[in-house]
Amino acid sequence: MKEKDRRSKNASVTTAKGRGAEARGGGRHEKKRPPFAKSGDFKERATIQATAKVAEPRERPPRAQPENEAPARVIPRRTGDKPGEQVPLILETSGVSGYHLIDSGAGEKLEQYGPYRIVRPEAQALWPRTLPASVWENADAIFTGDTDEDGMGRWRFPGAVLGETWPMQLLGTEFHGRFTSFRHVGVFPEQLAHWSWVKDQVEAARRPLKVLNLFGYTGVASLIAAKAGAEVTHVDASKKAIGWARENQALARAEKLPIRWICDDAMKFIQREERRGSRYDIILTDPPKFGRGPNGEVWQLFDHLAAMLDICREILSPEARGLVLTAYSIRASFYSIHELMRETMRGRGGRVESGELIIREGGLDGHEPGRALSTSLFSRWVP
Repeated sequence: MKEKDRRSKNASVTTAKGRGAEARGGGRHEKKRPPFAKSGDFKERATIQATAKVAEPRERPPRAQPENEAPARVIPRRTGDKPGEQVPLILETSGVSGYHLIDSGAGEKLEQYGPYRIVRPEAQALWPRTLPASVWENADAIFTGDTDEDGMGRWRFPGAVLGETWPMQLLGTEFHGRFTSFRHVGVFPEQLAHWSWVKDQVEAARRPLKVLNLFGYTGVASLIAAKAGAEVTHVDASKKAIGWARENQALARAEKLPIRWICDDAMKFIQREERRGSRYDIILTDPPKFGRGPNGEVWQLFDHLAAMLDICREILSPEARGLVLTAYSIRASFYSIHELMRETMRGRGGRVESGELIIREGGLDGHEPGRALSTSLFSRWVP
């Protein structure tokens, strides 16, 4: 499914000319949406007073199936005990080689991506900045423009104008960072907690594990898993994202690794895999709040997430190592996806771990622990 939110605004940017010029990028995904909200941020609901006279109920015609929307999946009622649980679980990313969060505050964050210091909007950074303004103002690249998560804008380069891409490395895997017009740079470092877990699972297995990476974006997770010894199927609806992922594969000198790059609607793909009887040992799924597939297929997280997880359960192998869900930019508590995951995995035993992904500030050198910046919700089933 083509994400219309945070990540796939990833078309190439046009390199700017001259000192202090700006660069623009293309986009991958979504309509305007509210800023990221967390547990406890609920919409206000109006109360409606009942009238004295109750109208006779009228039969409503069935809702027409929107064009390009898949027929609703009938989700069976699962039986058996729910898995055990561990809540809340906070998975932290702190200073690692290639990335660290330097400082945050006043609605922005200052990060070190490889050789570059970058300033981007961050609605969760409610506190004052720790470092002086001079440090922030001398960053290599500063995103300016719409402060909504999916807002378009420009990159300002206070010093020398930077190129469109630059080499990065995380967990021993090389890839391209890229300035896009939707503030993102091609990697979400908070996911390092999940990627490290996948790497450990693959390396500890006595056989090649089959990994499915749904909504796979630029392929960093796929490359890390494949380099650890997994057979990977990478699915994303954006041709540009798949192209970027292949560029990353070439940069990582990983062309011979067993990765299938598939440009397809995520729901349609897993439905076909279910019919074919395909099975995976680890499934990573990082869906957007709203998106469209390559042929206009509609994805609405609150409408389709339960069905997607139900299919994912069906295509997990009997010896599966885990099912990982990450949810960004939704007005929900992690308990919502936690309970959904436990219901989905009834009868499979194991444990469901749910909570938040955070990034810890590290100061200029990456070794001065500071405040924790929350980035997303997650739920993970493990046997």
